[in-house]
Amino acid sequence: MYTETAVFDLLLPGDSRSLKQKRSYVRPILAMLKKYEVSAAEVGFHDLHARAQLGVAVVAAEPAQARAVIDSCENQVAGRPEIELLSVKRRLYGDDD
Repeated sequence: MYTETAVFDLLLPGDSRSLKQKRSYVRPILAMLKKYEVSAAEVGFHDLHARAQLGVAVVAAEPAQARAVIDSCENQVAGRPEIELLSVKRRLYGDDD
């Protein structure tokens, strides 16, 4: 069994000046990620309106399968025109960890 995690650091548009506006950008992204059968949540920058940090995790039988799912998630987030993906931190956990 393998688990891969990723943390996406996002820069939200300049009009995101309230938590309500921030949620209007973050919620659709989280909903889209969950279609990949991953666990996804906002995990950081809760007090900043123009930034968001999203965590994603997947469990798979093979490491290549876990990587492929996280790759798809990363591509979908990076392809959203309204946000800027600043960085991605990924980690693969296996039976030995």
